[in-house]
Amino acid sequence: MNTEQIIKELVFRTSRSSGAGGQHVNKTESRVELVFAVDDSEGLEAFEKVRIHKRLSGYIDSAGLMHMYCDSHRSQHRNKKLVIERLMVSLEEALKEQKERKPTKPSLAAKRKRLQKKKIRSDVKQNRRWRLDD
Repeated sequence: MNTEQIIKELVFRTSRSSGAGGQHVNKTESRVELVFAVDDSEGLEAFEKVRIHKRLSGYIDSAGLMHMYCDSHRSQHRNKKLVIERLMVSLEEALKEQKERKPTKPSLAAKRKRLQKKKIRSDVKQNRRWRLDD
């Protein structure tokens, strides 16, 4: 992953932020939306693109564009910086090699403990039953 190349390929859109903030929010375009064309990126290898599509599919639309936005600050520049950081962190997380899960079995002690809890619960329920000799 070539970080500098990816940053050059980013497209930004600004819009008015929503929520509280009064007149400032109503006047300024502080919300920053980042658009990144994953398929057309020269900063990513082919296998990296496939992995990103698989793991970040919620951010990628049908055209292959990745969308992220930030409107947490009053400043457009801070929001832009934050959304770039979020993109880089999410790309790094998506490209990390995941450990293969080794299937395991419950230990003997865990089995005994589970069965003991089941027996206690069974006894509690048995004692709640209505009996003729009561």
